[in-house]
Amino acid sequence: MVRGVARSFSRIGRRSYRSVLGLICALVLVPAGAMAQQVAKAPPSASSASASTLQPVFTLPPPPFTIPGLPSIEGDWIVSVGAGAEYKPDFEGSRRYMVSPIPVISIRRASSPERFRSPLDSASFSLFDYGGFHAGPVAKFVAARNANNFAELAGLGNVNAALEIGGFVEYFPIDWFRTRVEVRQGFFGHGGVTANFSADAIVPLSQGLIFSAGPRFTLESTGATAPYFSITPQQAALSGLPVFNARGGAHSAGAGAQLRYRINPQWEVHSYVEYQRLLGDAAASPLVQLRGSPNQVTVGLGASYSFDVRVK
Repeated sequence: MVRGVARSFSRIGRRSYRSVLGLICALVLVPAGAMAQQVAKAPPSASSASASTLQPVFTLPPPPFTIPGLPSIEGDWIVSVGAGAEYKPDFEGSRRYMVSPIPVISIRRASSPERFRSPLDSASFSLFDYGGFHAGPVAKFVAARNANNFAELAGLGNVNAALEIGGFVEYFPIDWFRTRVEVRQGFFGHGGVTANFSADAIVPLSQGLIFSAGPRFTLESTGATAPYFSITPQQAALSGLPVFNARGGAHSAGAGAQLRYRINPQWEVHSYVEYQRLLGDAAASPLVQLRGSPNQVTVGLGASYSFDVRVK
């Protein structure tokens, strides 16, 4: 059944961008209507209660050491864990789609109000909070690309999994608008640098139901782009594609939208759609021009559960 759905969506990828947007709106707005009806029926206290009222589930020992200049991690923390599924391209630049499971995790101090999260945000931890300004470390796992799994990659070889580590800065000039920048250095699968820029307008639609949307832009160094879009002479001979030397620069631009519904202090559900258009050498690669598409759409659904953790 899933394979049949994948074939249907892969055909959509070859239609006009307007048709894709229509499908996306349907996928996002239909569940939103059902959520809104539930919100209208729910008592205000069920969705407006602060997550800081949760009782600690775990109590952890104090850290063995502290880092001078950084705040202590002692105290109460709210941990949110969950899972979801994404319908996304088989690999970056692909015209075919697949369904993949994804984890959901976030950590914040119980004394801090819950802040906006985008599905594009990498795993992060805020160390500096001052007014609307937040900053801290960030990490992202990039799955391996196995050429044996996709006919389009035949002869191009595998790309190992990568771990990207860096930092983020986000700023809320006003309560309903967020800007965020992530800069990450890759290790293992690629050794380049990736910088993601995003902005989101945050609109409460009803009690517990929030809609957000905004633009996205990505820059990559040559080291981050070449492993996925370059074609060496040996790969050209094996794949039948022309030789191509992919360099870094503007990598993609697009937009995203999200709906989040907090059922109660513990449970939250969300749905989202992200569109990106590959740019520069990523879009010009023969892999994309001859066997893929520069238009990349991701649709996701997920749920998370929150609980308190106390660090003495």
